[in-house]
Amino acid sequence: MIACDTNVLVRILINEPKAEQQCRLARELISEHDAIWVCQVVLIETLWVLQTTYQFKKEQILLVLEKLRNHPDIILENAETLDADLALFNISNVGFADCLILNNANRQQLVLHTFDRKLSELHGAELIVDKD
Repeated sequence: MIACDTNVLVRILINEPKAEQQCRLARELISEHDAIWVCQVVLIETLWVLQTTYQFKKEQILLVLEKLRNHPDIILENAETLDADLALFNISNVGFADCLILNNANRQQLVLHTFDRKLSELHGAELIVDKD
């Protein structure tokens, strides 16, 4: 098993005409090894790139996450908690990273304090407000 960074994972997922060689090399890499391990930071960065550079909508992001989760050669860090993160992302108006952060705090039995109003509306999060 090997690990990959965000650039490699994006090239596996996207047919980028300006980076055909990198796309080919990234896909060859996945076929040459038993598995590729993807850490949570790489997953979050990849989703950010897909949303900002390639204008992926939430529905497309959900599909990508499902495909990555079910791919036999891709091992996601903390895959056992991904279902809860996906479920929260699917029903909320916050980004996947915020869902992951909130669920990680909840698993530690901690309340997540935030300035993000949308995030604070979810169970387990609390908006930080001025007490004055």
